Amino acid sequence: MELAVQPDAEMGDENDSPFEFRALEVALEAICSCLAARTTELETAVYPALDMLTSKISSRNLDRVRKLKSQMTRLTARVQKVRDELEQLLDDDDDMADLYLSRKLAGTSPVSGLGAASWFLASPTIGSKISRASRASIATIRGDDNDVEELEMLLEAYFMQIDGSLNKLTTLREYIDNTEDYINIQLDNHRNQLIQLELFLSSGTVCMAIYSLMTAIFGMNIPYTWNEDHGFMFKWVVIVTGACCAILFLLIVSYARRKGLIGS
Repeated sequence: MELAVQPDAEMGDENDSPFEFRALEVALEAICSCLAARTTELETAVYPALDMLTSKISSRNLDRVRKLKSQMTRLTARVQKVRDELEQLLDDDDDMADLYLSRKLAGTSPVSGLGAASWFLASPTIGSKISRASRASIATIRGDDNDVEELEMLLEAYFMQIDGSLNKLTTLREYIDNTEDYINIQLDNHRNQLIQLELFLSSGTVCMAIYSLMTAIFGMNIPYTWNEDHGFMFKWVVIVTGACCAILFLLIVSYARRKGLIGS
């Protein structure tokens, strides 16, 4: 019998709460829960995508991360907007007092201080977010036209919840930024390697051009007075020219290495 009466008593205490408080709590609970669920869903999708992009940079992975980043930006704007509105409301007691619609309608406090405190203590959402000492102090509240502590505690609870979602999104953005920096470093490293390869190829091309020029000049069928009865001279010209070109290539590479243009 006592067990049957106790839920009715709790329901009666809850019904003693102002209607606008119950409506506000339902709205805030729906908004915060929806944003928290979206944040969790985005977290589970972003971290694997970033890890995959780090392991393999491809157009498909980049496009996937780009879409997830756009979703995160839109979600962050929504969460930030809700947080700013709650913070602005908490900073202004007059705005919170205007939310006591039943008090304004009746001209006095719609519920007694004890009834409002009992509803506040019975609220499972608020009870899970504030300390026992804070809830116990509400029992001493009396009906006052300027008293907004009940609403302030309600808003602070959901402010903490929405602030937690914003912190998760901030951490997620930092992780994305760090991944982008890491990818840019990798791309810069590959770009430097290509520049070094281009330097080697350009140096080799210059040396080979000089070698080809010398061999082409001395390989022509042009009569030279010093070449008469000295056919072996062409062989030495080719050998000396090749050695000079090789030395020139080594000098270019050593100069570039000394100036830090290529890695050691």
